[in-house]
Order: sequence, then C-alpha cells, then structure tokens
Amino acid sequence: MARPRAFEEGRALDAAMRAFWTAGYEGTSTRDLCEATGLGRSSVYNTFSSKHDLFVRALAHYMDERTGRLLDLLDEDGSAKEKLRTLLLQTADLETGDPVGCLVVNAMVEMVPRDPVIAAMVERDQRRRLEALRATIEAGMRAGEIDAGRDATALAHYIVTVVSGMRVAASGGAGHDTLAGIAETAMTAL
Repeated sequence: MARPRAFEEGRALDAAMRAFWTAGYEGTSTRDLCEATGLGRSSVYNTFSSKHDLFVRALAHYMDERTGRLLDLLDEDGSAKEKLRTLLLQTADLETGDPVGCLVVNAMVEMVPRDPVIAAMVERDQRRRLEALRATIEAGMRAGEIDAGRDATALAHYIVTVVSGMRVAASGGAGHDTLAGIAETAMTAL
C-alpha cells in the first residue's frame, strides 16, 4: 500500500513544482496547489506539512532533474565547445508542456533574499553547475578548443548567467530565434 502513495506523492510533487514554476511561491495559493495536485487541502498538508515544505521539495525535484540533465550532457563524449553549444541551444528550445522560464531563477529573485533554506539550496545547486561547467571549460582549454588565456571560472559564471538570462528573456516573450541568436553570440566569448 505504501507504493501507490509514493507514486501519488511523486505525481503531486511534480504538479506542485509546475504550479510554483508558473506562478512563483507567493503567487501560488493552497487552492492552486490542491487543483494542480488533485489533492484536498488536508491531504496536501498531511503529505507535505506546509506550503514552504512543498516548495522546498518541489525546488529540490526541479534541481535534481535539471542539474542532472546538465551533468549528463557535460559528461558525454565529445568536444567541450560542442557540449556548451548544445547546452545553450537546448535553452533556446522552449520545451512544450513546461512553463516558460526557470524555477531556480524565479526562486533566486523571489525567495533567496529572505529565505535562508532556499538560499542554501540555490547556492548548492549553482556550485554543482559551476564546477561541472568549469571542468568542461578546462578540458576544452587543454584540448585547444577554448582560449587557454581565459579564466575558466569566469567563463563558467558567464555560461550560467547567459542560460539564466535566456530563461528570463523567454519568460518575457523571446522566441526561439532570439534565444538561439543569444546562444550563438555567447559562444563567441569562448
């Protein structure tokens, strides 16, 4: 019997993640969460204890999924420069069915300044991304694909900032062509 609850909990967590991703923490009411998850108010609170706990778990779910994809991409065989181009072009490809933008970027703006739990989560996630990007950039420098005179850490920060900016631009209505142009322009920094 615990297995169906775990399945339902995972589905509910994914639905809550999408609700928060669409409307933000403050913009998502308990009623919105109930509608998104298909759970009653008492079930939401029995399962997740509070809106904040549900947000923390939804954000962790999002980070695990999205950062996992990034790490998988950067771990693939191939040139460092092509991996970075793929990352940027994937950001330009707005996934159908997903809300526009980025839940982590939204949390950075809305919650990090006032919520130490979310701030610590975002900092850990950013560190993981930066370390993986820096390692990829350094490999590209060793292979002669990326200018070895550049600062690998600064370039990693740059890539994270460009990806975040592209997600914000998408939220503001930028389409694929605009985002792909940003991606290609960012590649010139390498």
